[in-house]
Amino acid sequence: MKTVTCLLVAALAALAVPALAKPVIGEAAPAFSAIDSDGRTQALADYRGKVVVLEWNNPQCPFVRKHYGAGNMQKQQAEAASSGVVWLTVNSGAAGKQGHLDAAAAKAYVAEQKAKPAAYLIDADGTVGRAYAAKTTPQIAIIDREGVLRYNGAIDSIPSADVEDIAEATQYAREALAEIAAGKPVSVATSEPYGCSVKYGS
Repeated sequence: MKTVTCLLVAALAALAVPALAKPVIGEAAPAFSAIDSDGRTQALADYRGKVVVLEWNNPQCPFVRKHYGAGNMQKQQAEAASSGVVWLTVNSGAAGKQGHLDAAAAKAYVAEQKAKPAAYLIDADGTVGRAYAAKTTPQIAIIDREGVLRYNGAIDSIPSADVEDIAEATQYAREALAEIAAGKPVSVATSEPYGCSVKYGS
């Protein structure tokens, strides 16, 4: 009887704790607010009417190094910016974990890589990452002008750390942005992200 009672209490307690809602393609993207490497607050609400890209980053991850080392990430960031898209790089690594950067280190990293994001967000508590169910670096989420989530997943179709695979891969993020710009549905709205796990804190 005690076992049954304990199980019932545990079940009720679980029901009482609200589950973190997962982002849903075609529905409103999770709101967020985070401080960037320049100390400014970046909020999704500030970019209503613009397409927004979120790119999860860990400078020490070989999969991230693949895309930055080949210039693929920087090229896509620049293409997006030239089209009026707001590209936000997000680091959800907790302090003390692999890949975490403080503001100064983030600014140095962006400069060294000649990266072109509109801002580099320091998400050390993982709030933004968890809101978008970010699992890996790199991972990409794309939000349209109405604030609707249109893509969430891998940057491209070949899950490897080999630079030579970039030319052969379908560039999911680039294609999604082109379809959104053309007023078309995103043909591949989700994909399995690949790379290093996001190093969240406890």
